[in-house]
Amino acid sequence: MSSIAINAQKEKGGTPALLALAISAFGIGTTEFVPVGLLSTISGDLGISITLAGLLISGYAMGVAIGAPVLTALTSKMNRKFLLMSLMVLFIIGNSVAALSTSFSLLLAARFITAFSHGIFFSIGSTIAADLVPENKRASAIAFMFTGLTVATVTGVPLGTFIGQTFGWRATFLGVALLGVIGIIASAILVPKNLKQAPASKFSEQLKILSSGKLLLAFSITALGYGGTFVAFTYLTPLLEDVTGFSPKWVSIILLAYGVAVAIGNVLGGKASDRDPLKALFWMFALQAFILVLLTFAAPFKILGLAAIFLMGLFAFMNVPGLQILVVNLAEKYVPSAVNVASALNIAAFNIGIAIGSFAGGLIVDSIGLIHTPWIGGVMVLGAVFLTGWLKKLEKQNKQTN
Repeated sequence: MSSIAINAQKEKGGTPALLALAISAFGIGTTEFVPVGLLSTISGDLGISITLAGLLISGYAMGVAIGAPVLTALTSKMNRKFLLMSLMVLFIIGNSVAALSTSFSLLLAARFITAFSHGIFFSIGSTIAADLVPENKRASAIAFMFTGLTVATVTGVPLGTFIGQTFGWRATFLGVALLGVIGIIASAILVPKNLKQAPASKFSEQLKILSSGKLLLAFSITALGYGGTFVAFTYLTPLLEDVTGFSPKWVSIILLAYGVAVAIGNVLGGKASDRDPLKALFWMFALQAFILVLLTFAAPFKILGLAAIFLMGLFAFMNVPGLQILVVNLAEKYVPSAVNVASALNIAAFNIGIAIGSFAGGLIVDSIGLIHTPWIGGVMVLGAVFLTGWLKKLEKQNKQTN
C-alpha cells in the first residue's frame, strides 16, 4: 500500500475519535469561559464585587496550570481511552458541585477542582489528535479538536449566559454537567481502545523540558500571546454594558458573534500553522496586538466597538493550533521521551496567561478603569510578537548549523 493510501486511511479512521475529542472539548470550553457572561449575575447574587467574581476565571486557569503538568506525568501509564473517560467523570462532579454551591468559596473550589480535568484533557488530547492523522495534517487535527472550544464560545457561552440570566447561574453549571455526560458517551463509542500510548519516560527526562531554552521560550510565547487577550475578554460584559452602552440581552447576542469570529479564526489558524507555525504566529500576534489597542479607542462607539470585538475574537483563538503544534514539534526534536508532559506544560502556559490576564484586568478595572483593559492586553501580546521573532531566529540558526 502506498504512503498516500496509508495516510488517507489513517486520516479517515481518525475522524470519529477527533469528533469525540471535539465534543468533550465543547463541554470543557463552555465551563471555562461561561463565567465571562455571568460575572454581573454571580456577583449580584452572592453579594461580591465584579473583580472578586473574576477569580472564577483566573482561579480556574490556575487549577489548569497546576494540574496539567503534574497530573499528566502521574497518569502517563494509564490507558488513554480510560483516562479520557475518567476526566469527564471528574468534570461532571465538579460542575455539579458548582451548581449546588451556596457560597463563593465553595463555587471557587469547585471550579478549581474541575480545572484538573481540563488540563490533562487538552494535553493528552493534543498528542492523540496529532497521532490520528498524517504528519502534514497535525496542526489541522489539533485545530479540529479545539473546534469544540470554539463552538463553545459560539453557542455554549452565549446560551449559558442566557440560561444564567433567565433561570439563575446555577442552572448554567447544571447544564454544563450534562454536557459532560454527552462527552463521556461520545468517548465510549467513538474513541478506539488501542490509542497510541505515550513513550515511558523517567522523571529526570521530564525535567529536561525545563532545561530546554527553546521550549521555555515557546511556553512564554503561549502565556503572553494567548493571555493578553484575557485582560480585556474577562471583563468584556461590563465593558459592553458600561462603556459601549449595550443592554444585558444584547450582550448575549454579541458574545454569539464573538464566538463565530473565534470559530473562523480557529480554522484559519490551523491551516496557516500546518506549513510554518512560527511565521504564522508572528503575524497573528502582531495583528491581535493592533486590534486590542484599536478597541480602546473604538469601545465607546457601538458600531466601531462591535467591529473591533469581532476582529479581537478572530485573532484570539487563531494562535492556539499553532502554539500547540509548535510545542509538540519542539518536544519531539529536543525531548522526545516527554512529549505529553511538554504538551501539558503548554496547556499550563495557556492558563497562566489567562490567570495573569484576567487578574491584571481586575487590577486595571479597580484602578484606572475598564476602558484601559484592551490596550494593556495589547502590550502583553506585543511581548509574544518579540519572543516569536526571537525563537524563529534561533530555529533558523539551528538549521544552518546542522
